[in-house]
Amino acid sequence: MNKNFFGKFDVKTIVATALGAALFLVLFLFVRIPSPIPNTNIQIAYGISAFFGALFGPISGFLVAFVGHALNDFVGGGISGVWWSWVIASGVAGFFSGCAYKFSDLEHGKKPGKMFFIFNIVGQLIAWILVAPVLDIVIYAEPVETVFVQGFTSFVIDAISACVVGGILAYAYAAIRPSTSSLDKE
Repeated sequence: MNKNFFGKFDVKTIVATALGAALFLVLFLFVRIPSPIPNTNIQIAYGISAFFGALFGPISGFLVAFVGHALNDFVGGGISGVWWSWVIASGVAGFFSGCAYKFSDLEHGKKPGKMFFIFNIVGQLIAWILVAPVLDIVIYAEPVETVFVQGFTSFVIDAISACVVGGILAYAYAAIRPSTSSLDKE
């Protein structure tokens, strides 16, 4: 399997990425369960960016999460309501989720392997333990204790979401794809 690390840049990928961002937005808006930590919700949308990233590459994973999260914040509060530190962290998590693309072949019916789960966990870890808290402190001067508690909570919740929901979608997609084509090119 000789694949470009960043995925293909074709019409199918662009349309799928836009669809993924829209689906991420809808799930982010309407399917959220409050956690005990303020301003932190259980979101299944990260499973969408994990799935699209594994299928189309890290750029797609980044855009699905970044655009979907940014649009969610914009809908909720206008441009001043966009919490850029968390939007960027979502994009970072989606990018790392998409790094599994190089090691997976969902398009040809191969189920995701351990790299799918490793990249999702590492991506969520970097996004929520490092990127979001540091940007919260630098951009918004948020209290250190608060942002790291929120970040740790988001890491745990979103890693589970990305692995479980993304894993289910990836396994289901691989199951319906033919492993080889019976059609010959003439």
